[in-house]
Amino acid sequence: MDARALIATLLTLIPWASAFPAIRAGLEGYSPGHLTLLRFLVASIMLAGYALVVRMPLPERKDWPAIFGLGLLGIFLYHTALNYGEVTVASGPAALLIACGPVFTALLSSRFAKERISPWGWLGIAIAFTGVALIALGQEGRLKLAPGALLILLAAFSTSVYFVFQRLLLRKYNPLHFTAYTLWAGTFPMLIFLPGFWQELHTAKANATLSVIYLGVFPGALAYLTWTYALSRAPASQVTSFLYVNPVIAAAIAYFWLGEVPTSLSIIGGVMALAGVVVVNTLGKVSTAQRHSLKQA
Repeated sequence: MDARALIATLLTLIPWASAFPAIRAGLEGYSPGHLTLLRFLVASIMLAGYALVVRMPLPERKDWPAIFGLGLLGIFLYHTALNYGEVTVASGPAALLIACGPVFTALLSSRFAKERISPWGWLGIAIAFTGVALIALGQEGRLKLAPGALLILLAAFSTSVYFVFQRLLLRKYNPLHFTAYTLWAGTFPMLIFLPGFWQELHTAKANATLSVIYLGVFPGALAYLTWTYALSRAPASQVTSFLYVNPVIAAAIAYFWLGEVPTSLSIIGGVMALAGVVVVNTLGKVSTAQRHSLKQA
């Protein structure tokens, strides 16, 4: 991974880690569906303003089905399933289930994007996943999966498909344009949540509304842009391995923002998650010689 991809990835992780407490704050005034709709209306309007200023062209008509499908999976389905799942699933188990995303991405990348991962890479993924499990246990004391667990697992899988298959279109479109196209495509089906939306917007507390606006601007539009840029420059399996760092950053934010002191088990898990990411990004990629020998075999 080059320096630009690494910086873009790190710039994404902090807003995404802060999204979890912001979602909890937003859910105090909004239903999951209305929260999702308002968040991405804000993000869509922000990107639409930029598109008008620079006169951004529309994508080629033949690419519309692929763009709409990716937006449906990576934006609409992911965020809708995650928000509804978090209504019944505690933060610890939710973090563990979302951590399946990089595993799904690695498997899909290996099968469809020809991204070979070495045994060291799979070991790094296992170490990082174990670290996330320890963080989850440290937060909750025990893991109890509620009915919404399947929704969060569905969210993890849908975003993995989005990460892997967007690389085909990133060969044609720059990251900013692609981010705008898929975000608009994913926001359009959210209009099914319009019934009751304006009334809830009028009655919600200001803190809840400001939290959702923050979600739309930073973890929404800007973070998706930097993430897409990183994916345009590095393999999806490598970039998404950094998602294992998210619970570590989220715990740090909770400590400074909410005064939540992490348990010793969470600290051990954080160290393991970081170590796993390092292993994936230093030893996880199959070399050219290894790839050649695999083809010959």
